[in-house]
Amino acid sequence: MKQRIKWGIIGLGKIANKFTEGLAPVENAELYAVASRNKDNAISFSNKHNAQVAYGTYEDLMQDSNVDVIYIATPHVFHHDLTIACIKNGKAVLCEKPFAMNLEEAEAMVKISREKGVFLMEALWTMFLPHFQFVLEKINSGEMGKVKSLKADFGFPAKFDKTKRLFNKTLGGGSLLDIGIYPVFIAFSILGNPLKVNANAEFSETGIDSSCKVKFEYAEDVEADLFSTFMVKTPTITEIDMEKGRIILNTRFHEPTSVTIITKEKEETLEFKVDKSGYYFEADHVTKMLQSGKIESDIWNFEKTLDLMRLLDKIRNEIGLYYK
Repeated sequence: MKQRIKWGIIGLGKIANKFTEGLAPVENAELYAVASRNKDNAISFSNKHNAQVAYGTYEDLMQDSNVDVIYIATPHVFHHDLTIACIKNGKAVLCEKPFAMNLEEAEAMVKISREKGVFLMEALWTMFLPHFQFVLEKINSGEMGKVKSLKADFGFPAKFDKTKRLFNKTLGGGSLLDIGIYPVFIAFSILGNPLKVNANAEFSETGIDSSCKVKFEYAEDVEADLFSTFMVKTPTITEIDMEKGRIILNTRFHEPTSVTIITKEKEETLEFKVDKSGYYFEADHVTKMLQSGKIESDIWNFEKTLDLMRLLDKIRNEIGLYYK
């Protein structure tokens, strides 16, 4: 792979704007092309972020020989088909979370990546943020003992609109897949796969989960209590009780923030403010993976993506949420 990586973006909404801000300062990377089904939107986005090419179809971007990697930022119901189409066109893919609608789709995406030898990664940006990497290192060092329990929440009041993505079942709406994935990801990344999954939910009139409560049970009576909701604002923090203290990922835990460490000896809050968009870290990682000729991340690999999707499927089965 050439040393300067040219990026394309499919789906030009809010998260694509944020990602582009993170991509801009990445060394040896550039935003080359963008695509929307509305050509005017593509031109406007291109002008705003200095992309060289604006396409009115996704297929045109996929077939552009100058593009090395495509960031897919559409609603997740389209992730499977778009990812497979990109890879068939020889394009590496960074696909926004959740990776797919279910495990079957996710496995098909990974399968074609392996068959074609083309890079693919789920865009779980939190994994690459400095504060979260610090927390993982702190826990894995063993200096605070083992994890005894974990709690994580993510909630905000969303205006009900059955035509918009959050509440629209045909667009994969629901709190679990949209924001609940973050608490689930945190628990999975720290504690691994649980022995048992319990969950219940409240549903909107459109049939999606407006709130979802999840409990993971592990060996030695370790539990993770997780919550997501579109109904109210929640603290959006993660609390990890350890044998020798407590670690708190302060609000909003999924983006650049501070971490509080509490032990018998002291309480200390460490700031992890960054002078770049938080999306910089995953964009930089993918760029480096491509420069190294990898087809999967050495941090957030296929196995982790599939395990996370398997957990999301189990939760949906528990609460009775089915999209197809």
